[in-house]
Amino acid sequence: MKKNEKMAGLAFLLLLGGLGLAALFIALFTELAEEVIDKEVAQFDNFIINGMEARASETLDKVMFVFTEMGSVWFLTVLSLVVLGVLGFKMKDKWGALFFVIAVGGGSLLTVLLKNLYVRERPSINPDIDAIGYSFPSGHSMGSLIFYGFVIYLVIRTQHRPWIKWMTVALLSALIIMIGSSRIYLGAHFPSDVLGGYMAGLIWLILNLVALEWIQWHGRSSVPPVHALRKLLGPLYRTVRTKIPFFNK
Repeated sequence: MKKNEKMAGLAFLLLLGGLGLAALFIALFTELAEEVIDKEVAQFDNFIINGMEARASETLDKVMFVFTEMGSVWFLTVLSLVVLGVLGFKMKDKWGALFFVIAVGGGSLLTVLLKNLYVRERPSINPDIDAIGYSFPSGHSMGSLIFYGFVIYLVIRTQHRPWIKWMTVALLSALIIMIGSSRIYLGAHFPSDVLGGYMAGLIWLILNLVALEWIQWHGRSSVPPVHALRKLLGPLYRTVRTKIPFFNK
C-alpha cells in the first residue's frame, strides 16, 4: 500500500473515531439530563458540595473567584478576539478561524438552548459571580471546555517542542477543571451542572474539530477517503475471513 493511502486511511479512521466518541458522550449527556430532570442526582451533588464547604476559607474564596472569571463571557470574548487575530492575521488559517467562531459562538447559543430546555433552578442566585438564569448545564464549564479545548487543539498542531505542547495541555486542562470546580464552590451550580457542561462542551468541540479536520484533509490530500479506508482495512478483512470459519459460509 502506498504511504499516502495508508496515512489517509488512518486519518479517516481517526475521524470516524471522533464521531463515535461524540456519539458516546451524547448518550452519556442524555442519561445525565434524564437523571437531573428526575432529581436522581441529589446524593451525588450533595456529597461534592459538602466536601467543598468543609474546605472553605476566605483565601480560597478569592482564588475561586479568579478562576470563575477566567471562564466568564467577557473574559473568553476578549481571549477569543486574540485567538482570531492570531489565526486570521498571523497564521492565515481561514478554516481554523471560521470553525473557532462556530465552536465558541455556536457553543454559547447551544448553552442557552439547553438551559431553557431543561429549566433547572440554581442552588443560589448571585449576580456578582454571574449566577443568574437557569442552572443546567453550566455555561462556564461548557464555554471554557470549548474555548480552551480548541486552544489545546491549535497548540498540538503547532511545531513547538513536545514538552511545550504537553505543558500547555496540562495547564489548560487543569484550568478547565478549576473553572468548573469554582462554580460549585461559589454556589453558582450543582456538580451535575458542571458535569453536564463538560459533556455538552466536549460533544460540540469534537464535532467542530472533526469537521475542521475533514475539510483540511480534503484540501491537502488527493486520496479519496473511502478508497483509502478500503485499502487500509482490506488486508485485515482478508485475514479475518481466512481465520474465522463463519465468514466462509
